[in-house]
This record gives sequence, C-alpha cells and structure tokens, in this order.
Amino acid sequence: MVFGNAAIGQHAELRPVRQTTGGERGGLPPGCCTTLELYCKPSGPGDDPSVADARSVRQQQMASTQSGLRIQGDDNLQSMFVGTVMRKIKSRTWKKQRYFRLQEDCMTIWYKSKKAGNAHSTFSVSDVEAVREGHQSEVLLSIADEFPPDRCFTLVFRGRRGNLDLVAESAEEAQLWIRGMRKLIENVENMDQSEKLDKWICDWFKKADKNKDGRMNFKEVQDLLKMMNVDMNEDHALRLFKMADKSQSETLEDDEFVLFYKMLTQREDVLRIFQDYSGDGQKLTLRDLEDFLREEQLETDDVQQRALELIERYEPSDTAKNLQAMTIDGFLMYLGSAEGSIFNPQHEGVYQDMTQPLCHYFISSSHNTYLLEDQLRGHSSVEGYIRALKRGCRCVEVDCWDGPNGEPIVYHGHTFTSKILFKDVVIALGNYAFKVSEYPVILSIENHCSVEQQRIMAQHLNQILGDKLLKNTLDGKVPDSFPSPEDMKKKILLKGKKIGGLEESMSGLVEDSLTGEVSDEDESVDLDDENQHHDSIRRRTKKSKQRLSKELSDCVVYCKSVHFSSFKNSRIHDKFYEISSFTESKARKYMREAGAEFVYHNARQLSRIYPSGLRTDSSNFNPQDMWSVGCQIVALNFQTAGVEMDLNDGLFSQNGRCGYVLKPEFMRSSERGFDPDHPQNHNGYQPLKLTIQVISGQQLPKVNIKEGSIVDPLVRVEIYGVPMDQAKQETRYIDNNGFNPVWYDTLNFIIHTPEFALVRFVVEDYDKTSKNDFVGQYTLPFSCIQQGYRHIQLLSKDGTSIHPSSLFVHVRITKHVTQHC
Repeated sequence: MVFGNAAIGQHAELRPVRQTTGGERGGLPPGCCTTLELYCKPSGPGDDPSVADARSVRQQQMASTQSGLRIQGDDNLQSMFVGTVMRKIKSRTWKKQRYFRLQEDCMTIWYKSKKAGNAHSTFSVSDVEAVREGHQSEVLLSIADEFPPDRCFTLVFRGRRGNLDLVAESAEEAQLWIRGMRKLIENVENMDQSEKLDKWICDWFKKADKNKDGRMNFKEVQDLLKMMNVDMNEDHALRLFKMADKSQSETLEDDEFVLFYKMLTQREDVLRIFQDYSGDGQKLTLRDLEDFLREEQLETDDVQQRALELIERYEPSDTAKNLQAMTIDGFLMYLGSAEGSIFNPQHEGVYQDMTQPLCHYFISSSHNTYLLEDQLRGHSSVEGYIRALKRGCRCVEVDCWDGPNGEPIVYHGHTFTSKILFKDVVIALGNYAFKVSEYPVILSIENHCSVEQQRIMAQHLNQILGDKLLKNTLDGKVPDSFPSPEDMKKKILLKGKKIGGLEESMSGLVEDSLTGEVSDEDESVDLDDENQHHDSIRRRTKKSKQRLSKELSDCVVYCKSVHFSSFKNSRIHDKFYEISSFTESKARKYMREAGAEFVYHNARQLSRIYPSGLRTDSSNFNPQDMWSVGCQIVALNFQTAGVEMDLNDGLFSQNGRCGYVLKPEFMRSSERGFDPDHPQNHNGYQPLKLTIQVISGQQLPKVNIKEGSIVDPLVRVEIYGVPMDQAKQETRYIDNNGFNPVWYDTLNFIIHTPEFALVRFVVEDYDKTSKNDFVGQYTLPFSCIQQGYRHIQLLSKDGTSIHPSSLFVHVRITKHVTQHC
C-alpha cells in the first residue's frame, strides 16, 4: 500500500495517494520518487551492481516493476540507473576511474572503484546544490589540456563540502548525467512536506533493515529506535510493534512500518490545540479555523478567505474540503509549512525600499574571500568567491600581489596560503556576481602590486567585466550622495585607492598623470599596529606612500579607500564616496568612545570592518556589535561556520536574500540622535516584550555516534542587538529523547530596539560533565517573526537544512510598559 500525506497525522487512516505525473514534477517519470512504497523498495544500497543477488522471486518481480516505474520514459535516468564509468578528478595527478549509478530510490548516487572490493560510497541527490558544465572548477581547468569541456562537469554540494569533479568517457554520457542530475535536483526542490517526510521515513527504514529483505524484525526496530534518538521501554516498544504487525508475521513491512511510525510520532501537543478549537474534536469547521487564525496566529486581513485558502492548500481529505473543514492532518500540514513557519513569508522576497543611498544598507560582506581554510596555510580558490556570491554576499575581497609572467596573483601575503590568478577571480566574479541577486557587488581590492601589474589588473577588469564594471558616475555629473542599490543593479563597484577625488576625475585634472602616490592603507599595516608583540606572524609594513596606476585608479568611482583619522575630521573634510576600513579592535574602540558619532558617520559614508589579523584560524567576531553603530560592510570569514555566520545568515535571510538590508530609519538620519548604548533616548523608543513558549521538538539529529547514546536536548533562545538587548535564556533539558521531546517552558525577553534585534534558537545535547554538543540552530530578524503557534526548521552548524528536525513554539509580542519619560 502506498502511503502519503497521512504519514504525519496521528489519527488519519492509511490510504492510497494520487500518483504525481511527470509534468507536475519537473518531467520525472510517473512514479519516480513520489511515494513511500517506492522509496522503501529494498534495493540493497550496498550491493555491487555486477553481482547477482539472491533475493526471492517476489522481491525480484517487485524490483523490476518499481524500477520500471522510475525510469519509464526518461533516457537519462535509464542510463544513470544502469551506471557509467567516469573519472573522478582531484588534481592534475589524481584521476581515477569510478563506477557511478543511480540507485532505485532515485535519491542516491552509488559509486565504487573496480579495485576496491566491496567498498563503496554514496551521496544523496538532496545534498547536491547544482551541476556545472565544462571546465567550471579550478581542478577541471587544471586538466583542460587533457579532457575537452564537453566531457567534464562538476557536482556542487550544499554547505562547505568540496565539489565532485567528473570526466565522462564521451560528451553524450556527460550530458545524460548533467541532464539527469538537474532533473533529480529539481524533483527534490519541488517536493512538498509530506514527500520529504516520506523520504526521511524510508531513509531510516533502509538504515535499520540490516539484511535488506524489505522488512524489519523487532531487533531491527530496537536498533532503529536508538538511531532515531528514541529511548523507549522495551515492553512499550514491543506493544507498538505488535499493534503495527497486522499480518502477525513478527516483522513490519510497507504500510505496517508506516503505522508503527505514526504511533511513534503522535503529536499530542498539536492535537491539544486542535481540540481546543474543534467543536467536535474531529475537525475544524470554517468558523473554528477562523477563530484559531484570529486568536492565536493574530491574522487580521480577510480571515475567512484566508481560512478557505488554507483548507484548499493543506487539507488532504476531499470530504473535509467539501465541508469547508480541516482535519488534524491538514492542520499539521499547515503548521509544518512555510506559512506555519516562524519566519514571515512576506519578508522572503525583496520587500524593502531599495532606492535609498547605498550607505543606508547593511551589505553582506566577505573577508579574504579567496581562502577556503585558515589564514596562514589555507587553500586559496576561486571557489571561495563562487560560494560567497551564491550565498548572497555583495562585497568580496582580493589581496593582489605581483605574480610571475606579468600576471597578478591573489593570496594572503607573507604567508603559506596557495596562490590563484587575479584574472581567474575576475572571470568568476563576472560569471557569478548576479546569479542570486541583481544588486551591486563591491570588489574590495587590497593592492600590493607594482604599477605595471596594476595596469594588467585594470585591463582584466575592463575586458572581462565590460559594462558590468561601473567606471563613471551614473549621470556623468559630480554627485553629492550615493546612488541606490536599485540604480546600480548588475553593476560591479571597485573599492580601492584613487588618485585625487571624484571631482578631479570628472573635471579631467588627473588625465595626463600616468601614476600617482597615495597613502598605503592595508590590513598588514593595521595588524602591525594592532599587536607589536606577536613577531612570529608580524608582517612587513610598507612605506607610507604607494605608486598607483591611473588605469586602476580610474576604475574606482564611489568607493575610494582612505585613512580614517577622526570623526571630526571626517565631518569637515571627507566626501561621501570615501570609505575607511577598521580592524575589529579599532572599531570597538570607536564604539566605546563615540558610539553615537559612529552611527552619524555611517549615515553619510561607508565603513568596512574586518577580522583581526591575529585570527589566523579564520575565526570571526560578532558582527552585530558593528551593525549596532551602522557599519555597512562587516566582513566575515565565510568559510568558518559558527554563531557569527549564523547571525550574518540570519540578518540577510530577509529581503529576498539579496545581500542588502535597509538600516532602521533612526540609523539613516542626518541628525544625530541614536546612541546604541542608550537606545531609550531616541525618538520613537518603544520597547517590546517577547514571550516564547518552547513546546516541543521533532526528530532531532543524533550528535554522539557512541553506541546507545541518545540526545538530552535543551533549547536556548539568544537575543542579539544593542548592548541592552543582549540576552540568553534556556529550557530545562529532557532526558534521553531527541525524537519528540516536550518542554512547555516559557521564556521572556524585553527588546529595547526591536528594529535591530536578531533572535537565535539553539538546540544542544546537555552534558553535565563537559561542554554541551551542538544539535541545530535557526536565526532570524526579530522584525520577521510571525506570532502564534509556529514551527522552526533547524539548520546544521554549516547552515544547511536538517529536515525534518524542528521546534514547535508559541510566540507573543506585546508592548512593554516602561517608566521612561
């Protein structure tokens, strides 16, 4: 029996599901990857395709029928199912043949070496973000003289996992894998909640089905419970097992396993809410659902129409739909959807005013973008730029040095980091700058090159980027303020040193000058100032003046790098297009001494903050501190996961993930008024009370691989914002239950500057003898929170989804009554 939406409903009866057609699901063959029965087919993921198995005739017939359903009508998937020998490439010298095939679940790629005996590897299609054709990675570019581009392709994985570079035996074979993988990726992206859950259930089924016979005995079920973070009394587990074993075969298969899963996942927390609003305990009438939406979710606009839309969208029962009612299944589907998420869907697209001056936005920014690892011996790669840009980053950095053969190179100077060509960085920038966001990209150049190689840099920028490179003011006149992101869509701005000012450039006063001298402002100087005692990593400081080529200088328009002396000096002398860079320590010094002045400065000019040079491990500082004084370009090491990148991802998760977030109005004002240390003093001050009831968790991942270890989860809610708003509270921990822990713990916070706060939910595995283990997190702007009963889909340390792991919470935001006058 095929089981669909009812998998997440605790009281729904088992029923067949309508098959999804290829046309509705990205052109996949009918039946491919759409139902639980197909997912759970005992395909034997570890079996060598060349070895005939010894399964029963019934299983062979079942495999034949189901694989036929999957590959029917699609030549690419048929060929992938049969398998292909391709070369896996790691470098010019590491090129080894591997046998690749698509497994019969249409979700797993299996591969092995012909010489490796039974050893094999697999990866999930859901882990693959994109497929690149041709020589679109450094590794494949390095062997371009050996293999033509039409045989080469790259699988790009989500998160920080390395790419998989492959060379097929022919262009035709490469194309069938490229087309097939893209179709499978599209299929995964188009899955709804119930289909994702079906897949998740069957992933566990396959892990627990040790002998691959398509059924589970009680011992396998016990092992499964431990793998799924469930600590259950053996007698209770056996009782559930027998209740699900309708065939009395002492094994579970197909719908019996689904029934067992249903009993495991009964959502009493949701059922309680459902029954509170249901007149008969069986369904929510249209009026019942309207009451719930008004009273709990605080919906106000045309609530009846909204209720009808939710029934139509999420209710799986046609009978209930005809009655304009919602069952518990539909209620669960709604609460688990994007509309039931804590993140307001109305803030997912670009919703902010993008016509303000550039300095009025926080800009997602990367530090030493070329590095994939640490700052001393790490690998430099154009992949760093591609990954950052695909995450919505809008300001990337290059450190340029003289290279051999007249070609400038990029690396972390005076260290052992590897080197890449500046030209290759510019090519990657041209190809990927606007894949995710149309808004302008700032290329921040730390220039250590000779005048001759600076001219080569300018040549590459002009020839490769063409019209994308912004080389003149937008209207050809000398402006008095920044243009907006909207004005500069699909433009790349160079940030660097410039001979003279914008006025001189526009008037032609530097036209005849071939070179000029400018102050040498770079990170190595700041590092030397920052720490006189660390001679082991102290870098040489260059002279105070550096020669600059006019060709490169002319590429700088709106972002001229200048030395910062004081806020007073900036007010009197600086132009809007002059931008200063600060180490994190210098920025903190100015925050302490003159926070309000810093805010005022950033209302008129851009500021860039970067990590201390002592962070050789590529760690990060807290960006919220810098945002609190209005700093726009807060550059982080994107390659390093952690709370700092969680905050960056959280802030820029709104506004279409376009890399620009409009600063609050009080941080854009030309009048002094906002001091982050005293937010209660600014006009319009209205603190809010945030009340979060942490109700339950669902299917939390196992973090300790130790045999029999089960998560003891707790939830911590962290507030990041102005100093008065920094706060943390946590729930108690639940013993031995990562599968469906229940808390009902309430946490309260006062938010003094809600326009600016970020809220981070962290789940940890409690350990009384050592540091708690990280389980998952989710960070979002306070302004994007939806009130009411909401699910929070947890992310890994790497920022990727760990579906279906989630939290269920109730959120309420109210005005906080204060005695402030």
